[in-house]
Amino acid sequence: MTKIRNREEGVYPSHYVEIDGSKIHYIELGQGDPILFLHGVPTSSYVWRNILPYLAPLGHCIAPDLIGFGYSDKPDIDYSIDDHIYYMEGFIDTLNLKKIKLVMHGLGSVIGLHYAMHHEKNCTGLVLYEAFLRALNNQDMSLPLEEQLSVLIEQEGEQDLMRNGISFIDKMMPQVVMQPLTVAIMNCYRQPFMQNGTAKPIVQYLKELSNRDSKSKMNKLIIHYSKKLTHSPLPKLLLYSVPGFITTIATVMWAKEHLPHIEIIDLGEELHLAQETHPQLMGEAMSVWLQGVEQKG
Repeated sequence: MTKIRNREEGVYPSHYVEIDGSKIHYIELGQGDPILFLHGVPTSSYVWRNILPYLAPLGHCIAPDLIGFGYSDKPDIDYSIDDHIYYMEGFIDTLNLKKIKLVMHGLGSVIGLHYAMHHEKNCTGLVLYEAFLRALNNQDMSLPLEEQLSVLIEQEGEQDLMRNGISFIDKMMPQVVMQPLTVAIMNCYRQPFMQNGTAKPIVQYLKELSNRDSKSKMNKLIIHYSKKLTHSPLPKLLLYSVPGFITTIATVMWAKEHLPHIEIIDLGEELHLAQETHPQLMGEAMSVWLQGVEQKG
């Protein structure tokens, strides 16, 4: 059985559910109403391993691997944003998750916010870190993200990336953290992409992210849920780091001005993976906020 270790060497046993013939892997901790953790690219449920213990006393923490990532199956599909939404909604339905609090990061925020704005009555809170909150455009993209989209696609080429996901991990991960990751942690992020062709989900994500046309599928989804978020009564927690990677200061200020029922917390200096560098600060901030939400009822 696959097992994911946290920083204190605790072990999360693997669990699987089958969606349309493909297995979705997830780890879990705690009991009660579900707290669903959705990761970004190119990570997996592994990125949440040090966060779950802080929230497990407050609910049933569930961290799945998106289809094509981590230990989930890698079927021959397009890995479009529609595919990710389809499999995640199937995951939620199969586990019969009700009264969900969503914790979202990167690509997981597009999937999670789309779900929340279409199933608002089944959600009780939104936690956002490095999230896509408004329409994609060059002004909102951080310089590191712009460089990644241009350099990786132009130099490597789509087919090279498709064949060699490890190369992408080795180039990308040092660009999204301000402290070096250990060899052991890097190997955990490399492992799902060891075989040729397994980087297809990463390539598709980069292609969709680089298309800033307002009519692109990714952008249309974001524009739609962004508009709904400005009227949503759901309690929201926005965590951000400086300088950030996806959530720039301009986006933080936009959220402060336009999103109701929101609390905003600065996690300090980091780019994209505070889960790795500031797990205690991140976990404690989420825990305090969730307790406040529960008290307000």
